[in-house]
Amino acid sequence: MATELESQVREALMAVVLPGLSAPLAQFADIHSLAVKGDRVDAVVELGFAARSAQQSYEQVLSTAVEALDGVADAAVRVTWKIAAYAAQQNIKSMENVRNIIAVASGKGGVGKSTTAVNLALALVAEGARVGLLDADIYGPSVQMMLGVADGVRPKPYGTHYLLPIEAHGVQSMSMGYLVTEDTPMVWRGPMATGALQQLLNQTYWQDLDYLIIDMPPGTGDIQLTLSQKVPVSGAVVVTTPQDIALLDAKKGIEMFRKVSVPVLGIVENMAVHICSECGHHEHVFGEGGGARMASNYQVPMLGSLPLSMQIRSQADCGKPVMVADPAGDAAALYRSVAIGMTAELAKRQRVQSNAFPNISISDD
Repeated sequence: MATELESQVREALMAVVLPGLSAPLAQFADIHSLAVKGDRVDAVVELGFAARSAQQSYEQVLSTAVEALDGVADAAVRVTWKIAAYAAQQNIKSMENVRNIIAVASGKGGVGKSTTAVNLALALVAEGARVGLLDADIYGPSVQMMLGVADGVRPKPYGTHYLLPIEAHGVQSMSMGYLVTEDTPMVWRGPMATGALQQLLNQTYWQDLDYLIIDMPPGTGDIQLTLSQKVPVSGAVVVTTPQDIALLDAKKGIEMFRKVSVPVLGIVENMAVHICSECGHHEHVFGEGGGARMASNYQVPMLGSLPLSMQIRSQADCGKPVMVADPAGDAAALYRSVAIGMTAELAKRQRVQSNAFPNISISDD
């Protein structure tokens, strides 16, 4: 009887669609342990992504699903996570001390990509992951200012070939802004810029990262192609605004990642709606629904829509991103939701990919 009930519990748990996720739990998690004693069930579910803010609600939903089974009077399901290293495009060798690299990109500038990348990195830290942030915009680095790192702070050498990342708000970061002054123009041709970027990436001594977020420069030029073809990127997120011109360029970014076999984990629509601070009126300044339509056309997840917010902009400019300045606020909750959706999609894609291979057994028969 216990064996049959255990089987029913496993099936029930794996069939649950958790809040904020678009597919059954079987696509994101494993059952780490399961014990049935009479009509009492204790289980531990291990997610493939960090989800501290949703942990309690996940546990409640899963426990309720098990308690609905005949023969179960009480259930306690605990949720944990373990972040694995997922395969990169074209089997490029993974970086040491970095399990996964996620590129945050846009087809054009001015859509809030860097603000999104910084807040997503901070959101992942808040969710329980170890995170690094690489500012890949050699010509216009902005991560130093957004993280509130003081002018003149320089990375310390580690050994003879490495630099230690600058840590701010729990994020390990590296940027050309740490190596030059803000008045120094980077008058470099493409090969020089891509070479400098590869040095920043490979000669930074990243320390046991679950995710390295790369804040990509806008466009689809030399730097973007170098990153996409030579760096072990596990997935990419494309940031856009609802307006047609931004969507047109964002499509080019999606197509670029597709050509180099980097999976697009989803789309983030920035500046989706303006909410009047005086009366609360909602107005779609740059159009409405463009990101959702593009996500539908390319069959990728719509990770979230973020408002056109003076708070988000001003706090980033002051070196205290909204995830730091107001971690319990509505905007921070949106970034946390996007971060969970992004990393859950990465975990799901890897499970689908691994399940696509047949099991091969060899015997002496």
